[in-house]
Amino acid sequence: MTSAKLTKSILIVEDNELNRRLLEAVLKPHGYHLLTAKDGETGVALAQAERPDLILMDVLLPGIDGYEATRQLRAAPETRHLVIVALTASTAPAEQERALTAGCDGYIAKPIDTRAFPQQVRQFLFDPATSRDD
Repeated sequence: MTSAKLTKSILIVEDNELNRRLLEAVLKPHGYHLLTAKDGETGVALAQAERPDLILMDVLLPGIDGYEATRQLRAAPETRHLVIVALTASTAPAEQERALTAGCDGYIAKPIDTRAFPQQVRQFLFDPATSRDD
Protein backbone atom coordinates (compact mmCIF):
# COMPACT_ATOMS: atom_id res chain seq x y z
CA MET A 1 0.00 0.00 0.00
CA THR A 2 1.42 3.40 -0.96
CA SER A 3 0.97 6.32 1.37
CA ALA A 4 -0.37 9.49 -0.18
CA LYS A 5 1.38 12.71 0.65
CA LEU A 6 -1.22 14.61 2.67
CA THR A 7 0.73 17.80 3.31
CA LYS A 8 1.74 19.79 0.24
CA SER A 9 5.35 20.92 0.19
CA ILE A 10 6.50 24.28 -1.12
CA LEU A 11 10.07 25.30 -1.85
CA ILE A 12 10.65 29.04 -1.52
CA VAL A 13 13.74 30.18 -3.44
CA GLU A 14 14.28 33.78 -2.32
CA ASP A 15 17.51 35.57 -1.43
CA ASN A 16 15.90 38.50 0.40
CA GLU A 17 15.45 37.44 4.02
CA LEU A 18 12.51 39.77 4.67
CA ASN A 19 10.67 38.50 1.58
CA ARG A 20 11.43 34.89 2.53
CA ARG A 21 10.12 35.42 6.08
CA LEU A 22 6.97 37.10 4.76
CA LEU A 23 6.27 34.22 2.37
CA GLU A 24 6.79 31.72 5.19
CA ALA A 25 4.58 33.70 7.59
CA VAL A 26 1.75 33.88 5.07
CA LEU A 27 1.94 30.19 4.06
CA LYS A 28 2.72 28.51 7.39
CA PRO A 29 -0.81 28.85 8.85
CA HIS A 30 -2.14 26.89 5.86
CA GLY A 31 -0.26 23.77 6.93
CA TYR A 32 2.21 23.49 4.07
CA HIS A 33 5.60 21.88 4.56
CA LEU A 34 7.96 24.74 3.72
CA LEU A 35 11.51 24.45 2.43
CA THR A 36 13.71 27.47 1.72
CA ALA A 37 16.76 28.28 -0.35
CA LYS A 38 18.69 31.55 -0.57
CA ASP A 39 20.13 31.06 -4.05
CA GLY A 40 19.50 29.25 -7.32
CA GLU A 41 22.05 26.48 -6.82
CA THR A 42 20.62 25.53 -3.43
CA GLY A 43 17.10 25.77 -4.83
CA VAL A 44 17.92 23.34 -7.64
CA ALA A 45 19.61 20.92 -5.22
CA LEU A 46 16.67 21.03 -2.77
CA ALA A 47 14.15 20.58 -5.58
CA GLN A 48 16.06 17.53 -6.83
CA ALA A 49 16.29 16.02 -3.34
CA GLU A 50 12.82 16.86 -2.02
CA ARG A 51 10.60 17.06 -5.14
CA PRO A 52 8.24 19.70 -3.69
CA ASP A 53 4.69 20.13 -4.95
CA LEU A 54 5.38 23.78 -5.78
CA ILE A 55 8.44 25.97 -6.18
CA LEU A 56 8.14 29.71 -5.66
CA MET A 57 11.18 30.98 -7.58
CA ASP A 58 12.52 34.50 -7.22
CA VAL A 59 13.97 35.43 -10.59
CA LEU A 60 16.80 37.69 -9.38
CA LEU A 61 19.08 35.48 -7.33
CA PRO A 62 22.81 35.37 -6.57
CA GLY A 63 24.74 32.79 -8.58
CA ILE A 64 22.37 31.29 -11.11
CA ASP A 65 19.19 33.32 -11.43
CA GLY A 66 15.67 31.93 -11.20
CA TYR A 67 15.38 31.61 -14.98
CA GLU A 68 18.47 29.41 -15.21
CA ALA A 69 17.45 27.41 -12.13
CA THR A 70 14.08 26.78 -13.80
CA ARG A 71 15.75 25.73 -17.06
CA GLN A 72 17.97 23.27 -15.14
CA LEU A 73 14.96 21.76 -13.36
CA ARG A 74 13.04 21.45 -16.64
CA ALA A 75 16.02 19.76 -18.31
CA ALA A 76 16.19 16.95 -15.74
CA PRO A 77 13.65 14.11 -16.18
CA GLU A 78 13.17 13.72 -12.42
CA THR A 79 12.23 17.39 -11.88
CA ARG A 80 10.72 18.53 -15.18
CA HIS A 81 7.17 17.90 -13.87
CA LEU A 82 7.51 20.18 -10.81
CA VAL A 83 5.26 23.24 -10.71
CA ILE A 84 7.43 26.38 -10.73
CA VAL A 85 6.05 29.87 -10.23
CA ALA A 86 8.22 32.93 -10.77
CA LEU A 87 8.21 35.62 -8.13
CA THR A 88 9.08 38.91 -9.78
CA ALA A 89 8.90 42.58 -8.94
CA SER A 90 8.50 43.35 -12.63
CA THR A 91 5.01 43.36 -14.07
CA ALA A 92 6.30 44.13 -17.56
CA PRO A 93 4.91 41.72 -20.16
CA ALA A 94 8.47 41.01 -21.41
CA GLU A 95 9.53 39.78 -17.94
CA GLN A 96 6.44 37.66 -17.58
CA GLU A 97 7.10 36.15 -21.01
CA ARG A 98 10.73 35.52 -20.03
CA ALA A 99 9.56 33.55 -16.98
CA LEU A 100 7.17 31.45 -19.06
CA THR A 101 9.80 30.87 -21.75
CA ALA A 102 12.26 29.67 -19.10
CA GLY A 103 9.68 27.05 -18.09
CA CYS A 104 7.72 28.64 -15.25
CA ASP A 105 4.08 27.64 -15.00
CA GLY A 106 3.11 31.16 -14.01
CA TYR A 107 4.22 34.18 -12.06
CA ILE A 108 3.22 36.18 -9.02
CA ALA A 109 4.16 39.84 -8.74
CA LYS A 110 6.06 41.17 -5.76
CA PRO A 111 5.35 42.71 -3.42
CA ILE A 112 2.80 40.00 -2.78
CA ASP A 113 -0.73 40.79 -1.67
CA THR A 114 -0.78 38.88 1.62
CA ARG A 115 -4.56 38.40 1.44
CA ALA A 116 -4.59 37.09 -2.14
CA PHE A 117 -1.33 35.11 -1.99
CA PRO A 118 -2.64 31.95 -0.26
CA GLN A 119 -5.35 31.58 -2.93
CA GLN A 120 -2.81 32.16 -5.71
CA VAL A 121 -0.65 29.40 -4.24
CA ARG A 122 -3.65 27.06 -3.90
CA GLN A 123 -4.49 27.60 -7.56
CA PHE A 124 -1.02 26.51 -8.64
CA LEU A 125 -1.05 23.53 -6.27
CA PHE A 126 -4.46 22.21 -7.23
CA ASP A 127 -5.12 23.45 -10.78
CA PRO A 128 -4.82 20.53 -13.25
CA ALA A 129 -3.72 23.02 -15.93
CA THR A 130 -0.38 23.41 -14.11
CA SER A 131 0.17 19.67 -13.81
CA ARG A 132 3.24 18.42 -15.66
CA ASP A 133 2.80 14.68 -15.59
CA ASP A 134 4.51 14.25 -18.98
